[in-house]
Amino acid sequence: MMYKKSFVFLSLLFLFLHVSFPEKAAHAESLEDTIAAEDDSRRRTIRFGTETEISSLIQTLKNENDSYLDEALITLIQNTKNRNILTGVFSFFADRNKKGLEERAIRAIEERDEETNATVVAAIDYLGKVNAQSAVRPLMNLIDLGEKRFSTSGFRALGRAGRNNEESDATAAYLIDYYQNREPSAENQREIVTAVGETGSNEGISFLSELVENEETRAVIRIAAVEALSKIGNIDGLPLIIGAVTDQDPNVRAAAVGALGPFQSEEAGAAIIEAFRDSYYRTRLAAAKAAKERKLAEAVPYLKFRTERDDVPAVRDEAIRALGEIGSKECLDFLKTLFEERKNNDRARILAAEMIINNDPDTYIEKLIVEMDEAKQASQIPLYNGLLKAAGGAKTAKLETTARRFLAGGGVIEKSYALDMALNNRLTGLEDDIRPLLDEKKNGSLARKARTTLEKLGLSANPERQPSEEAD
Repeated sequence: MMYKKSFVFLSLLFLFLHVSFPEKAAHAESLEDTIAAEDDSRRRTIRFGTETEISSLIQTLKNENDSYLDEALITLIQNTKNRNILTGVFSFFADRNKKGLEERAIRAIEERDEETNATVVAAIDYLGKVNAQSAVRPLMNLIDLGEKRFSTSGFRALGRAGRNNEESDATAAYLIDYYQNREPSAENQREIVTAVGETGSNEGISFLSELVENEETRAVIRIAAVEALSKIGNIDGLPLIIGAVTDQDPNVRAAAVGALGPFQSEEAGAAIIEAFRDSYYRTRLAAAKAAKERKLAEAVPYLKFRTERDDVPAVRDEAIRALGEIGSKECLDFLKTLFEERKNNDRARILAAEMIINNDPDTYIEKLIVEMDEAKQASQIPLYNGLLKAAGGAKTAKLETTARRFLAGGGVIEKSYALDMALNNRLTGLEDDIRPLLDEKKNGSLARKARTTLEKLGLSANPERQPSEEAD
């Protein structure tokens, strides 16, 4: 995709340079040839390369977050039996929820005796990740054959493949029947319960409710049932979840509180608030996450208290994130104070900085830069790097001066974040500051990132271009 855009851009650039700047036309043509050669090399790798070479290319495409070779990869796996290639491509597509391999993945399941176990499991996982409705019946057939090596991944994928489509109710009914009548293993019991929730079908509510209410049921199953009810999201399952908030088992309580996030009722909100008083830290952690998901304003006093007083760092961190997600003036004022107090620990200050910058970068970015520079002068490297990362993700044109400073005199990490600042905020005025980074002899990875940044900003990545020549 990136390369195709480059071809179009460079073709126009080439014509323009021939007319206006003949001496530069050769440079543009050279760059176009370089990109074309790299594209051709990659396509030849897909056609003729070894599994190691193709795996390396897939990793490169992952790093570049590029999909322009997807069709070539789809063609590749239609006939190959190579385990590593098939597994790698299925994984690459599954990670991006990218459709297009369903037919080949189903074939891998149906012809599994001709494939390796790893390939079949990768195919099953892929079908679940892309919610492939066409895979519901093949997955049921696979499970019915009772091959233990595929059952766990099969149940998981089946629930996802049957989610929120015309197969949902039938899929849920099949899973419930399997649980109740076919004596699945302890491990598969949990997978089945989770899969029922994945279908999103209301057919599962009664079955899941019975599991939650039965205190003789194993805790791991009750937890899975609570989470499955939350996944379905029907209000009919809410009373069972709220009831589990006061369960004797602390892990069930924590799961129940975490499951309240999607529900917007007053009863759910009150249960989340009450959970902040629980002595079990995982329940308080779940309460903070649920308050964040719901942006529950009533939880702000409890979140502030947890930020200042909780003895578990994970709870303090999640309370900070929840305050940032709620984002009211009260929350931001509190987080600003937390960030500015230099006696606070680095982790709290960094998280608070991220939250206020995400909410109102124009207001807080200048203070962030001041504290970042102060941290560097004081050799507080972890704090400096954390604040630098927060600045790199900020959305504000006020970062242009700082980005230019880093591009001119910063280290590799600072230059890299400066490129993020330029791209995130469309700072095209930094073009001439970015261009010196294109020299791959100095730092290859930084040069590639600089080229990508310029291209995404719609600018020429021609390393031979000089600002003074353009001015002429």
